Amino acid sequence: MSGYVERKAQTAELQNLLDQVTEGKDRPGRAVLIRGRRRVGKSRLVEEFVDAAGVPSVFFTASGRSTRDDLAAFADDVSRSNLPGAALLEGDPPSNWENAFRLLAAALPNDTPAIVVLDELPYVTAADEGFEGVLQRHFDREFSRRPLLLIGIGSDLAMMEALNDYDRPFHQRATEMVVPPLTPAEVGHMLSLESGDAFDAYLVSGGLPLICRDWNEGLDLWAYLKSALTHATSSLLVSAERSLAAEFPGDVQARRVLESIGQGQRRFSDIGSKVGGLQSKSLTRSLDVLKEKRVVTVERPLSLKMSADTRYRIDDPYLLFWLRFLGPHLAEIERGRGDRVLQRIRDEWTRWRGRAIEPVLRESIARMPHEDLRIQTDTTLAVGGFWNRTNTVEVDLVLADKEPVAKQVFGVGSIKWTTKAFGVKELAELIAHRNQVPGASDSTGLVVVSRNGVDDQVRASGAVVLGPDELLAQWG
Repeated sequence: MSGYVERKAQTAELQNLLDQVTEGKDRPGRAVLIRGRRRVGKSRLVEEFVDAAGVPSVFFTASGRSTRDDLAAFADDVSRSNLPGAALLEGDPPSNWENAFRLLAAALPNDTPAIVVLDELPYVTAADEGFEGVLQRHFDREFSRRPLLLIGIGSDLAMMEALNDYDRPFHQRATEMVVPPLTPAEVGHMLSLESGDAFDAYLVSGGLPLICRDWNEGLDLWAYLKSALTHATSSLLVSAERSLAAEFPGDVQARRVLESIGQGQRRFSDIGSKVGGLQSKSLTRSLDVLKEKRVVTVERPLSLKMSADTRYRIDDPYLLFWLRFLGPHLAEIERGRGDRVLQRIRDEWTRWRGRAIEPVLRESIARMPHEDLRIQTDTTLAVGGFWNRTNTVEVDLVLADKEPVAKQVFGVGSIKWTTKAFGVKELAELIAHRNQVPGASDSTGLVVVSRNGVDDQVRASGAVVLGPDELLAQWG
């Protein structure tokens, strides 16, 4: 499969902003800050939009090297653009962003719409601490007075959010837009897969358009993996490595901690042991970096009781898959032995998938209408899990009124994402563990999630039964 994966909602939002610019009212200029994780298709989305808009434009991408290099690249991009005054930036590049934006303002059309794109914006702000103030001044004095749509793009989620904070120069000057990965439903539709297979494809691809484009329509998981693992340059293999190199160019320790979590270590002490006995302070710093970059999520048991038992989880299913099965074996794949890697995935797939799918299915359930879960409440549903310190009690699903400490538990549930039906044995185990969840009791509702159906006795038990079709529909 090839071609652009259209993002209709985001394209419509950009078009709405351009329409506002075109209307030509007082201060018609608009700005939008677009964020989303790496390789999710932000730049391609904007490129396609700019091409379709057909107005004078310039698309600049920062290099992450130095301000001098960025200024030279910016001047070159403007000089090669179709802005009316593009020639103003030919020759020697401007010495600073103040001069660069002054020349850009002179190059813009006065009476017709134009688009200026600043891609990899966090690189620029990191290299020049005065950049945000300069951008704010020129936007207030020049760009907002022109029919201009200014688009900033970045993959550093925390930094892009911070650009619009109340204590930053550009506060309240830009609309914020998030470009998410493709949802499980979008992946399934794009690849013409049944519901259960769509979730599998989502776990492997993470909803990244680049990977999904290489996944031929209708191809099952194992056929796709066999093909991808024979090409050392396939998007499945290279996307994660490129993202990690960009996110952690010099932080080897944070990278090692991330790899430890990807290999299945989820508790603080276990992670530290896996990476060679890191000191607590160093490990905490690395985990803080990973959390700030939104690569790792912190989880705690959900119930009426506060718990300090913290676990760490990689938020991106593709990155989780890559760190577990692909990253450690790239050399083997490059030697032409992708068949060995494929066999390891086959051997561990059911067990790995059973854990990896849990946060995805929890989000599916959180999206469901309350009546479908037999819950009577007007509050937003919190969906998590519960475990005790010894792991003798593990409950896959806890449905409550808020997290991490709830005031009311509405239901508990179990997930069986295997080739077998959910049976009486699994139901009995769920019932036995229900009373171990603080806030749950014999009257607390049960939720059964199964990839391959349930036994008749389970269906007759009165539990809410959910399968792939119902769960995938919540992403529609």
